[in-house]
Amino acid sequence: MSMFCYQCQETSRGTGCTLRGVCGKTQDTANMQDLLIYTLKGIAMVNSEERKLGINDEQTDRFMMDGLFSTITNVNFDKAYFVAKVKEALSLRDKIKKQLASAGIETGGMHDAVTWYADTEEEFDSKAASVGILSTGDADVRSLRSLILFGLKGIAAYATHAANLDYTDEGISEFMEKALIATLDDGMNVDDYVALTLETGKYGVDVMALLDKANTSTYGDPEITKVDIGVRDNPGILISGHDLKDLQQLLEQTQGTGVDVYTHGEMLPAHYYPEFKKYPNFAGNYGNSWWMQDKEFASFNGPVLMTTNCLIPPKDSYKGRVYTTGVVGYEGLKHIEEGPGGKKDFSEIIEHAKRCDPPAEIEKGEIVGGFAHEQVSGLADSIVEAVKSGAIKRFFVMAGCDGRFKSREYYTEFAKALPKDTVILTAGCAKYRYNKLDLGDINGIPRVLDAGQCNDSYSLALIALKLKEAFGLDDINELPISYNIAWYEQKAVIVLLALLYLGVKDIHLGPTLPAFLSPNVAKVLVENFGIAGITDVDNDMDILMKA
Repeated sequence: MSMFCYQCQETSRGTGCTLRGVCGKTQDTANMQDLLIYTLKGIAMVNSEERKLGINDEQTDRFMMDGLFSTITNVNFDKAYFVAKVKEALSLRDKIKKQLASAGIETGGMHDAVTWYADTEEEFDSKAASVGILSTGDADVRSLRSLILFGLKGIAAYATHAANLDYTDEGISEFMEKALIATLDDGMNVDDYVALTLETGKYGVDVMALLDKANTSTYGDPEITKVDIGVRDNPGILISGHDLKDLQQLLEQTQGTGVDVYTHGEMLPAHYYPEFKKYPNFAGNYGNSWWMQDKEFASFNGPVLMTTNCLIPPKDSYKGRVYTTGVVGYEGLKHIEEGPGGKKDFSEIIEHAKRCDPPAEIEKGEIVGGFAHEQVSGLADSIVEAVKSGAIKRFFVMAGCDGRFKSREYYTEFAKALPKDTVILTAGCAKYRYNKLDLGDINGIPRVLDAGQCNDSYSLALIALKLKEAFGLDDINELPISYNIAWYEQKAVIVLLALLYLGVKDIHLGPTLPAFLSPNVAKVLVENFGIAGITDVDNDMDILMKA
């Protein structure tokens, strides 16, 4: 039984992984992920009926979010995890069915996603073969269903982070159910799915606003910060991923232990939040984006905590030092479970760190970030004046994801080639392609303004909307802003859909367009929104400078 997965930018041959994921995911794990998604669609169907009765179970909402999140690229590689989750999903689905039956609502005639059942792993494997991406025959419908599903995975990731900080929105969960159900509705046509795709973008905006509120209410508004990229002499723990609550608990538990904490990858923006600055052992950022972890985890010497996606199959040289938590998983790695009230006990990883050498130094210096929407609002007058005076000619939004393909060097070269009267607005790990370049400033305004993690692309949208207001413009596309965005996984998909919902046009997306866009769907995006791929630096520079 082969797999089919084309949800990430690095998918095999630009069409789809069929034997083993480029990410390292095995075909049996990929198939179990498909089966979990299918079963979640069944839960969505029966749970939406319960909502009509005025019943809402937050635990079901959370299970749905975690289930979708666990199938994002580079989150969980462990087939046993997904087998257990499918069993749990079947149990939850049938519990809801019984509750509906007691209210006089029969579910026996509903979709197979509601009624199928199996007991053994072999039966799961057999079922998985018939419910994956390719079970939708029409290429355009399959493409749009995939676009919506991958957007939902991004929504689920951001909703999970917000929920970890006790911020939830029932409307988001309700929409996720509606959209999951729609991906099984053979009565919907292409136009219906295009409309639903834009609605998915609307809820992408909503969930990023929710997470922004959760993060800033809990940890304060990000502020301009210089982050050390060198090392200290103490043993350390390297924390990667995105979850700020995990970082908070780790910092609390390492106080007075002699162990320093360093960020890696998408955890870098944690340094911008005022709340985290009170911890004296919060040392700095170590390394670069996710795909360089095989070298950087090895040289770090101490244990590594993976809190969300961006894990790659670990090498034997450091595998024994990698811990996972939340929905992250890999066979053979130690997993730290959540206890009552969301508490996690990191004592094992702290004791492990004490036995390790300090990190090996791989670079020195500082990088500057913290340009989220509130901070940039404080600079608004200076920015507006710089634009009016001609000191700043254009802004370039270069947000999104990094990746390992050599073609990604394009983004470094593009940043280097930008005229000195332009400013880069960035968020996500794409920034590692240029955030250590010496690009200077314009009248004291750095030429690279880092808003934070991928979800902080919401800040970039708010900045654009505030600039539109400041200049008295009617259309966001009248601003001197060009969009040259890199993507890799499904959180970037929901960021893209959110920007489309907000009316942003003429986005250049690379290094390749998604494999899940059929020619006809790609044509719709080009004609309606001006979506384009990238070519070469000189050609794209000429196009985007004239946008």
